[in-house]
Amino acid sequence: MENILVILPVILSFSILAVPSRLRYYCTLFISLFIVILTSIPALEVIFSKGCTPQIFYLVTLLGSLHLTVDGLSAFFILVTNFTVLTGLLYSKGYLVSYRSLKSPAQLSLHNFSYTWLHLSMLGVLMLRDGIPFLIAWELMAVSSFMLILFDAEKRATLKTAVNYLIQMHIGLVFLVIAFLLCAADTGRMSFDALTVYFSHHSNTGLFTLFFAGFAIKAGFIPFHTWLPEAHPAAPSHVSGVMSGVMIKMGIYGIVRVLTNVQSDLVTIGLIVLSVSAVSGVLGVLMAIVQHDLKKLLAYHSIENIGIIGIGIGLGAIGLGIHNPMLVMLGFTGGLLHVLNHSLFKSLLFFSAGSVYQSCQTRNLEELGGLVKKMPVTAGLFLTGSIAICGLPPLNGFISEILIYIGLFTGLSAGSVYQSVYMLLAIISLVLIGGLAIYCFTKAFGVIFLGSPRSASHTAVAEAGKGMLAPQLVISGVILMIGFFPLIFLQPLAGIISMQFQLSVVPGWSSITESLSMIGSMGFLLTGISLLLFYIRYRVLKTRIVREGPTWGCGYTAATSRMQYTGTSYADAVSGLAEPILKTKTQVSLIGEEEIFPGEGSFSTHTEDVFRLGLNRLIDFLMLVLKKLARLQTGNIQHYILYAFIFMILIFVLLYLKIL
Repeated sequence: MENILVILPVILSFSILAVPSRLRYYCTLFISLFIVILTSIPALEVIFSKGCTPQIFYLVTLLGSLHLTVDGLSAFFILVTNFTVLTGLLYSKGYLVSYRSLKSPAQLSLHNFSYTWLHLSMLGVLMLRDGIPFLIAWELMAVSSFMLILFDAEKRATLKTAVNYLIQMHIGLVFLVIAFLLCAADTGRMSFDALTVYFSHHSNTGLFTLFFAGFAIKAGFIPFHTWLPEAHPAAPSHVSGVMSGVMIKMGIYGIVRVLTNVQSDLVTIGLIVLSVSAVSGVLGVLMAIVQHDLKKLLAYHSIENIGIIGIGIGLGAIGLGIHNPMLVMLGFTGGLLHVLNHSLFKSLLFFSAGSVYQSCQTRNLEELGGLVKKMPVTAGLFLTGSIAICGLPPLNGFISEILIYIGLFTGLSAGSVYQSVYMLLAIISLVLIGGLAIYCFTKAFGVIFLGSPRSASHTAVAEAGKGMLAPQLVISGVILMIGFFPLIFLQPLAGIISMQFQLSVVPGWSSITESLSMIGSMGFLLTGISLLLFYIRYRVLKTRIVREGPTWGCGYTAATSRMQYTGTSYADAVSGLAEPILKTKTQVSLIGEEEIFPGEGSFSTHTEDVFRLGLNRLIDFLMLVLKKLARLQTGNIQHYILYAFIFMILIFVLLYLKIL
């Protein structure tokens, strides 16, 4: 019976390609709900069972029997994945309405089919432990997300972005295959469970680094991130929300899964993860500040938040290495709670960005402005996501980040001087990340929603439909719930961490949870008082005449919308200070002094990702090498015979020297 239930969603998914257009969405929704129920029930049972007892399902297929294992770690990621995928699908119904006249029924069916398979493949990644089935699921995840990015394949830039994404995903796959093969060569088994045996009698750093590189490409750690800022903006907004909210977290899951098997070198591994994460967080937010494209800005913030999650994971690994249970609990709980928090506020922000794009048909910050008057609900939702992503109370981002902060301060005195210096640098980086994130979203919200419209073409802007707003309101409700009642989410997660890393009692943990509960209660009280004051204000003004007019302009009232702050001018202070890191190009068309009838002047800036520039130079070099090698194709049969002869001589020489 279990076998049929597990295979049924796979079989049903192909019906999406065959049903009539009017039933396509509802068929996809039915299948997604079936998948969510089928996987969430065992996940909830595992989380709320004493000791987080794993559940194992045996699946018989044409390729042989598969073991689907749901333990505490995978159960947590399953629930996060299901929630984000389902809200993304609900949002897509309204978002894709405008594409019905632009896309053929076959294209829309393929899009929904790929969305379903992205969901299935991510769940496969979370439940499969054997190496080959895991890698197949990992590859299906890459291919299905590739098809989703290709939604606007008519645009050459989108096609190029999708191909670049697929190539980099396969590079990550190569690292994972090599790591699994090394494990199999030593233990005879190609699985996560065999890693414990391998790590018990080998240096752990080398194999972990291979796994980390493979998973870091998917997660978007710097310098493995170059696909991410291009792929997220290219995809439709509901896909961007899912990719940023949960797909890149499959890399985080893989890193933590490997860490549960590591036996030694944990301090070294923790410092590696901590260093890469701190750099990713700071550079990610710096690159976000200077972006003009709203979705690219949000994409770079995904890198920043992956850095915050990585800081927590690195902190937990160091705690394992120095046998400090409190450090382990604070690091991993803070990091994994931020996985949940980021999936919520980042999907909310991408959905809000999609609403803005649908109304204004642009993502360029320099062409937006004043949308709060015409899109007040979207503005409120975007503001909620902005406050949450900045880690400000009383929303959910504050809870996970404060746990990581407490862990870092605890780590200052828990290890050697060398480790304490690392902790101090991590604290500084986290402070920078938080401050710069506030700066960035002050810019984003202010330029998009406040002030006056910067383009006359946006006069017909209207609020997004209820179908697009409803899932965002649900996400906002969960964000508030985590902020107000953190223990509801924190206690099950702490149980998962305790089970995964065999932590029996953590002295002092109860006092931290009590403090967080008090912070949540104070946030709830503060929000309630604020709402009450707004209600009183509304009741008082309801009976009075309210007049609106321009603000006092110091006697000058002829200002135009072009005299407002732009995103570029707002970010100029930071981009100037970070010039050695941010490669900003300025293009200026000046008016000559002697021009009697001058034309229009122009000024624009463009900031390049230094890692992207380096990758482009490497690609250009390889292309040059390949072009030179292409000269060997002369079309002359004598030359080809000569090549074969030279190759044979080379083989004989290597055999004679006993190299082969």
